[in-house]
Amino acid sequence: MMRFMGQALGKALNEGVRLRELWAWAMYDFANSGYTTVILTSVYSAYFVGVVAEGRSWATLAWTLALSASYLSIMLTMPGLGAKADARQGKRRLLFSSTLGCVSATVMLYWAGPNDIVWALVFIALSNYCYCIGESIIGAFLPEIARPDALGRVSGWGWGFGYFGGMLALGLSLAFLTWATSQGWTAQEYVPGIALITAALFALSALPSFLFLRERSAPSGAEQQGMLSRLIASARDVHQHFPDFRTLLLCGAAYQAGIAVIITLSAVYATEAMGFTMAQTMTLIFTVNIAAAVGALLFGHVQDRIGHRRALALTLCAWLVMVGIAVSTRSLAGFWAAAAVAGLCIGSSQSAGRAMVGLLAPKSRLAEFFALWTFAIQLAAVCGPLSYGLVTWLSGGNHRLALACTGLFFLAGLLILSRLNFQRGILAKNQADLSCQD
Repeated sequence: MMRFMGQALGKALNEGVRLRELWAWAMYDFANSGYTTVILTSVYSAYFVGVVAEGRSWATLAWTLALSASYLSIMLTMPGLGAKADARQGKRRLLFSSTLGCVSATVMLYWAGPNDIVWALVFIALSNYCYCIGESIIGAFLPEIARPDALGRVSGWGWGFGYFGGMLALGLSLAFLTWATSQGWTAQEYVPGIALITAALFALSALPSFLFLRERSAPSGAEQQGMLSRLIASARDVHQHFPDFRTLLLCGAAYQAGIAVIITLSAVYATEAMGFTMAQTMTLIFTVNIAAAVGALLFGHVQDRIGHRRALALTLCAWLVMVGIAVSTRSLAGFWAAAAVAGLCIGSSQSAGRAMVGLLAPKSRLAEFFALWTFAIQLAAVCGPLSYGLVTWLSGGNHRLALACTGLFFLAGLLILSRLNFQRGILAKNQADLSCQD
């Protein structure tokens, strides 16, 4: 069985890429998933609203504003950082420094207690900024590892493996929470410990990526520009020469806004709208991660078989179904069903987007194009959670209305996707590769 799996994996890889390198690449997804699962989604978001901010009416809005600030910073700087990494063959160095930054900032959350609002917001914004850099750069390695006809399933393997990392981090955190509560500890006492567990797991699990992952793209030698100048130049070039990649960016910005809401505010929704305890919320997120792993692992194969655009359209339709169930249900069973659908959709849609970028990105500009995808995702991450926070604030805490409005992002993504000509986009990418060779 293992021999068969090894052969199957080997056929999906580019010439010269060893299975150990695929494992090292996937380990980064494994490592950073704990941060999003525990810090952004299940534990620290609810802890900030309920404990650090002591349940103030503007607490959810403050949380979303801090994340939005980090996403805005990524939008302005990531294309320049990506182009610089391409020019100097520096993707591994940038990956290491961003990982160190995220781990260090997460450790600093240990000292955030009641009313330490500024401290918590500063380090959540910094940790998320560094996380986003790493997430963008690890994606840029995908076309170097996988064959063009296997980008969907290799991306799915990475995302799927990553969710197991999220489950491990959440499982360790839940075990620690269970022990701590048995000792009479309050959230103020055990949540800082959970932040340390998450940071340590991230650091240890990321080590294989730095030890075994190779950088194969030759330096582009592109002229270096300032961050803002590079962003403007990249945007102008995509608009003129890569119109279908531009459409993909617009589509990603739309549907990723909805995903950003689910990832960053699901714990808040579960506690505020459904009355979940922290232990129940963590169990819920654990279940979502299982579904997400299944979605990513299986859907990658479906994506390579039926086509990238059709596959993404299916996931966006499923997202609309999920929103309808979650908004309308009043029962725990209905909410759990919505969570399971959300998990499947997160795994499949995240994997699909990354694979599509890998297929449309020129070989000499991988980090730059994945940085532009990151720009779109971070624009979404600003608009999505911020819109949710504003709706809850203006509606007097109506979380169901805010989630219903979130469905509009998935609908917009579906409409924009209908304008994408994938074959024309691949042709533009191939022409860019030939021009670079010449």
